[in-house]
Amino acid sequence: MLKLKIPFDNNKLINSFLKIEKRLRFVISSLLLCALMLFSTFFLFDKAWIFIPILGLTAYILIYFSIIEGIKKSEWLTLFILPVFFTISFYLFYFLFPVRWLTRLPFVVIYGVSIYAMFLTSNILNVGVEKSLQLYRAAYSVNYFYQTVIVFLFSNILFSFRINYLVNALGLGIVVLPMAIQLLWSIKLDLILERTVLLYSILISLIIAQIALIASFLPLAASISALLVTASYYCLSGLINAYLDDRLFKQTIREYLFVWLFVIITAALTISF
Repeated sequence: MLKLKIPFDNNKLINSFLKIEKRLRFVISSLLLCALMLFSTFFLFDKAWIFIPILGLTAYILIYFSIIEGIKKSEWLTLFILPVFFTISFYLFYFLFPVRWLTRLPFVVIYGVSIYAMFLTSNILNVGVEKSLQLYRAAYSVNYFYQTVIVFLFSNILFSFRINYLVNALGLGIVVLPMAIQLLWSIKLDLILERTVLLYSILISLIIAQIALIASFLPLAASISALLVTASYYCLSGLINAYLDDRLFKQTIREYLFVWLFVIITAALTISF
């Protein structure tokens, strides 16, 4: 089992944050991130190496500011993965669009709505509500949805840049690993990352890396290759999630396999030699 220590415990800082109503903290954090995201879009892609760490660090700090109550052990990692990765992937994905106000404003609005939803989701997972409650189910669904969005965005970015196939495989493997850890952790919301969660997360990461490697050699459009990788992650992580949660029934397997085969057939029909 992996134990994570709390980075710091500043009671004065926590008390000052707690004076602000939590929903207001969500709004403040979302607006600040939107402002930073909007500011970053005025610079060309050659400045990405500056804004990626700034956006990631700012997102982490603002998540801490928003859901400061009760963050313990593994939650210092798992509660922060989704918003940070979404912020970075969304920023990079912007450069695939024409740089103009017509795309910049909807881009920032969608980001703002999404990051606010992630703050709510992280807060629900932090509180640790009962899995039988509708609130947890809604949070899990939102979490799972944005996980697939992040995988698609990163996949589309890598395939669009036409980078070396090894970079595609390694990059997606690195991205998927923490995503899978966060998703499998959300099943039981344990304060300690279990060995089973880590092992299955590594397995998912390795398989997705291999699928990305194969997709790099296929004559597919970047969006289709990204869709293939995303569908593979969705189905594989969903099956393992159901297995760990003792919900792996025949109907569940059929549903995931149907989605995966449908995407594979669709991708095959778009191959142009």
